[in-house]
Amino acid sequence: MAYTSVEGNSVDERVREHATLVKRIAHHLLGRLPDSVQLNDLIQAGMLGLLEAARKYDGEKGASFETYAGIRIRGAMLDEIRKGDWAPRSVHRNSRRISEAIQQIESEKGRDADDSEVAERLGISADEYHAILRDSAGCRLFSYEEMLENHHDSVDAMLDSDDEDPSHSVERGAFQKQLADAIRDLPEREQLVLALYYDEELNLKEIGAVLGVSESRVCQIHSQAAHRLRARLGGWM
Repeated sequence: MAYTSVEGNSVDERVREHATLVKRIAHHLLGRLPDSVQLNDLIQAGMLGLLEAARKYDGEKGASFETYAGIRIRGAMLDEIRKGDWAPRSVHRNSRRISEAIQQIESEKGRDADDSEVAERLGISADEYHAILRDSAGCRLFSYEEMLENHHDSVDAMLDSDDEDPSHSVERGAFQKQLADAIRDLPEREQLVLALYYDEELNLKEIGAVLGVSESRVCQIHSQAAHRLRARLGGWM
């Protein structure tokens, strides 16, 4: 017997109708993850997220089902990724150190911190610094998507809440504005890499061809942009 939602549509029908949404989100995420992450694992986790969304969705909250389900699906996939976190603790620790160094330098100098300054602050060579950037970009889902995930979680909580709180919408708007401002204030090349990666959905090799640099260098630029955003949006982390 099929479950039935308050709107009269069965949970089974919602799941069947939106199964392609799970695959679309899974393929989108997979392009940003190491080869060790399997598409089928993402899809399986996403289907559980879709099922949960179909059971809990309340159309009176104002969001469309597809918007609500997309948040649930993506959250379920990211939870699954975190369970099998492949990054050594040193990678997480070094990522935090880079963000903290960028924040300190930019606070002191009132301008963008460059590679050599961050490396010097960390007491390492430029080559070592670039290696850490590659590790953090390749070993975990570390990008401004993590900050967007925090934002999505707050939306999710709002949609599930029985009490409508206007402060949620104000906070959401404030976050979106601050994130947009932070991206606009990035160095031009970092802005371009993020735009090509997230908006145009080019892979690192394709971006390298556009910029005339190696895939490895694109990875470094992307990772540094993510660390810089994390440093500038520390209050939202």
